Amino acid sequence: MGASDFVNLPNIGTSVRRKEDYRFLTGGGQYTDDITLASQSYAVFVRSPHAHAKINSINTAAAKAAPGVLDVFIGEDVAADKINGLPCGWLITSTDGTPMKEPPHPILAQGKVRYVGDHVAMVVAETQEQAKNAAELVEVDYDVLSAVVRVTDAAKAAALHDAAPDNHCYKWAIGDKAQVDAVFAKAAHVTKLDLTNNRLVPNAMEPRAVIGSYNRASDEYTLYVSNQNPHVERLLLTAFVMGLPEHKVRVIAPDVGGGFGSKIYLYAEDVCLTWASKKLNRNIKWTADRSEAFVSDAHGRDHSSHAEMALDKDGKFLALRVHTDANMGAYLSTFAPAVPTILYATLLAGQYTTPQIYVEVDAWFTNTAPVDAYRGAGRPEATYLLERLVTRCGWELGLAQDEIRRRNLVKDFPYQTPVALQYDVGDFHALLKRGNELADVAGFEKRKTASATKGLLRGMGYSCYIEACGLAPSNIAGALGARAGLFECGEVRVHPTGSVTVFTGSHSHGQGHETTFAQVVAARLGISVDQVDVVHGDTGRVPFGMGTYGSRSLAVGGTAIMKALDKIETKAKKIAAHLMEASDADVEFANGEFTIKGTDKKVTFGQVALTAYVPHNYPLDKLEPGLNETAFYDPTNFTFPAGTYICEVEVDPATGVVRVDRFTAVDDFGNIINPMIVEGQVHGGLVQGIGQALLENCVYDPESGQLLTGSLMDYALPRADDMPTFKLDTLCTPCSHNPLGAKGCGEAGAIGSPPAVINAVLDALKPLGVIDFDMPASPSRVWEAIQSAKKQ
Repeated sequence: MGASDFVNLPNIGTSVRRKEDYRFLTGGGQYTDDITLASQSYAVFVRSPHAHAKINSINTAAAKAAPGVLDVFIGEDVAADKINGLPCGWLITSTDGTPMKEPPHPILAQGKVRYVGDHVAMVVAETQEQAKNAAELVEVDYDVLSAVVRVTDAAKAAALHDAAPDNHCYKWAIGDKAQVDAVFAKAAHVTKLDLTNNRLVPNAMEPRAVIGSYNRASDEYTLYVSNQNPHVERLLLTAFVMGLPEHKVRVIAPDVGGGFGSKIYLYAEDVCLTWASKKLNRNIKWTADRSEAFVSDAHGRDHSSHAEMALDKDGKFLALRVHTDANMGAYLSTFAPAVPTILYATLLAGQYTTPQIYVEVDAWFTNTAPVDAYRGAGRPEATYLLERLVTRCGWELGLAQDEIRRRNLVKDFPYQTPVALQYDVGDFHALLKRGNELADVAGFEKRKTASATKGLLRGMGYSCYIEACGLAPSNIAGALGARAGLFECGEVRVHPTGSVTVFTGSHSHGQGHETTFAQVVAARLGISVDQVDVVHGDTGRVPFGMGTYGSRSLAVGGTAIMKALDKIETKAKKIAAHLMEASDADVEFANGEFTIKGTDKKVTFGQVALTAYVPHNYPLDKLEPGLNETAFYDPTNFTFPAGTYICEVEVDPATGVVRVDRFTAVDDFGNIINPMIVEGQVHGGLVQGIGQALLENCVYDPESGQLLTGSLMDYALPRADDMPTFKLDTLCTPCSHNPLGAKGCGEAGAIGSPPAVINAVLDALKPLGVIDFDMPASPSRVWEAIQSAKKQ
């Protein structure tokens, strides 16, 4: 079944109410912290108050003697049990052919701490309060060392790791530097831009939580964890860290209250509790509080870049040249090296026909929390740089923001970019045209005049993004450094009554998989959505899969399910053929009924399902009982969602306050299964992206390395009254290489919105002489930029 056939089935393209919402809205969800096991104890971590320090000694005697304490563990205990450090799941090779620097990442610090929040000791006690009290009794003697937090200062700072004496992790590049330099030398115009992509703290609604459990009778571990990919968590934990047989460890990720990438990774707490549960023969729970999450969760973004665009006299892009310094933090998180390389530089072609591109990335260690994928993972950083640069090109050449883009948009597909990717389908001109219509660009000048009468400045900004979703295929990703496969698995189990249970390696943490996957199965089999249950998040129940991130669930996980349904249909046709005394080659299946071509014979899917399990009516020697199939899917290419985002802001020059007045988003997600869920995903992404542009900023003190924005008092998350009413629309060019025709929608809003907002702010401030500043466009930053421009 192809994408064009599938999209016309019942239940597809329908806003079915989310099946999971009833339990969430009535308090019936079960998150990791809701689980209480027998003989459950509690862990509290002693964390470093210093960004960089040598550990001279750790005295745990008073803590061990405190009421309720079961034990206190430090790095020496970990080393004695030969527990390895946390692995990195992606290897980047430097331009000189050497592998990236990959320093050890111990689960409890050994000899040194390298960022505020680094794990120093773990206290386990009967109650959480007892564990907290005892943690305060752990005495650590530190020799404080100098710290570095800015990526641009890393090269001249004190070394964090012996393995990286200059704090340099790798140098990576893509493109032909000589050819690009030659084009720049002859270009009619060159536009240059320096910019920073600010560091973000994920702040999922549910903080991370872990329960480690050990069964001495069976010598088996169970790890309950708020995680986006349980099978990968288990693989890393067993094979790389603890050296355990994989079948002896079960990872269960129950309901997860948001992830945004921060719950993809194997964290030190996960290993510590699993390891200690056997040593103490106790179930152990740890749940982060919000302040702890600020210092211990993997952060996002944090790039410093210089970009240049070479153009001809008519505004056609000729070549792009980029250098980026990427902050890795103190250690390499699970997929960190892939973010500023494979997921960033390969997207710098954007929607444009730039013939030559050269990108060079230097990655550095600093005394900050590790940095890894955060909603969009490299794609927002690429889009922000490119769309800011394109807007600057238009301003310098006197071309409107839409015109500079229109002159350079890709028209013909498939399109091979100069940075490895090949876009299969798209219609970027249609997206721009519809964006202009929906945003009422023609009426902008009138609105600008109306704002001026109130003493406000109005600006409009564009962003034409493209993203690569469903990271693929495994063999190419492996050649680029991936240390895991990127396939997905789906199992479809048809029960005797015709109801269905789907087991998927994809994991839901707010995306609505229980509804969307059920719609796919129900449409294909001609049954109701209520007859389909979706199971995920438990390595003891679902086949091996790679989890959820990178907007891969429907395009990759959904296709695996479709392939399993192909097998179900093939077998079911044989059963139906026997029941109707015909050849299975003559059997057709549609709308839940099997029919014989040219006759009025038919049997229902329910009849066939029952026959499969009560096989009196067909010969067992030809077909075994049951109707249960499993399939794996490894994509042949990325999918490429794209869109045009247009933002209008009003700026108060007296206070620097920026208000987003209008925001228009036109996206191409391919075929859409549930428009309501897609709209919700776009809304959420837009809020996060606008939040980065205007409000959010993770700041460390440059001298001490202390986190200055370590709570919601200092780190500004967006609220409802910061947002306008969004105008949304979708156009569709179905993905050409999966049967659903789907592309992915979960990250688009966070990718396309930051440059649209900042371009709009700068458009408003241009008359005052302000042409640049970095996110976030907070009132103080905007006001200071205005005052600085006045002095020039």
